[in-house]
Amino acid sequence: MFITVLGALNEGFLQTLRLFAVTLIGAIPLGLMISFGSMSRFSPLRYLTKLVVWVIRGTPLMLQLIIIYYIPGRIMGASPWGSGEGGRFLASAIAFIINYACYFSEIYRGGIQGVPVGQQEAGQVLGMTKRQIFFKITLLQMVKRIVPPMSNEIITLVKDTSIARIISLQEVIWAGYAFLKGSHGYSGLIWPLFFTGVYYLLFNGVLTLFFGWLERKLDFFR
Repeated sequence: MFITVLGALNEGFLQTLRLFAVTLIGAIPLGLMISFGSMSRFSPLRYLTKLVVWVIRGTPLMLQLIIIYYIPGRIMGASPWGSGEGGRFLASAIAFIINYACYFSEIYRGGIQGVPVGQQEAGQVLGMTKRQIFFKITLLQMVKRIVPPMSNEIITLVKDTSIARIISLQEVIWAGYAFLKGSHGYSGLIWPLFFTGVYYLLFNGVLTLFFGWLERKLDFFR
């Protein structure tokens, strides 16, 4: 029995890792683009971006996931995500990327605006272009400032992946809960569900150590 439980949990955890990795790969650059939109001098773009961020941050991720997965199929008559586990994963990934990109954008914006203007002006005096000022002065100092809040959001993302079970994505919590329902031939087993907490604790422990190491590496900006 233990081998069966462990195999199912490992398979579910791999799905969790996939969703986590795809979300970061998509949300980190998209969040930076959104932050540029929210700081744009072009008023319509700035207000539209802020409106989108406000809506995404102001509504539950679970609701966004349900809307993205079910509503397009209701409107078009057929789901654009396809059927099966692959379709559920694609819809989940898009929902998570959009949600976390909006949260990351606010962190980016705070980091960029937190860099003293005098340092940018010093770059202009030295004859640096706007691109050089951003990449060689603003961006490097922004990274140092955003590591603590970004690490909190990324650790939260690890736990938020469990929300994907609302559309039956078979992540680690779904795998543990399946033994309680009897989906794997065993009914009423509670301990596999609690055992999933070990996976989250270990993964978040590794991330905590990584971000602690990263902060120490960036101490040269102090």
